[in-house]
Amino acid sequence: MIKYIIRLEYLLQLIVISYIYFFIIDSSIPLFLLLIFVPDISMLGYIGGNKIGARIYNIFHTLIIPTLLLLINYLSYSILLTQVVLIWYAHIFIDRILGYGLKLDSGFKLTHLN
Repeated sequence: MIKYIIRLEYLLQLIVISYIYFFIIDSSIPLFLLLIFVPDISMLGYIGGNKIGARIYNIFHTLIIPTLLLLINYLSYSILLTQVVLIWYAHIFIDRILGYGLKLDSGFKLTHLN
């Protein structure tokens, strides 16, 4: 039951940021489609082993960096950076909805949501 509540929370967040992205700041679908899977390039870190791979993957799949970028963007407003951050949030929220979490050092399929 808890897993479904967590997934519902992320679904609601995805709806909110999608609304902001597509309707409030009127951003483009092509940019969204171009960037939505960029954080998954971090999976290449697993070439260096589970420990390095998990750390690199987790850097790009936590909300810390996009949130810091959003705060920095508040000082020097850039519509492109806003779009990138919202797409990054969308990627993370979609992963969480699908049950993919932050990776553990012991293997790619082991996450904080297991």
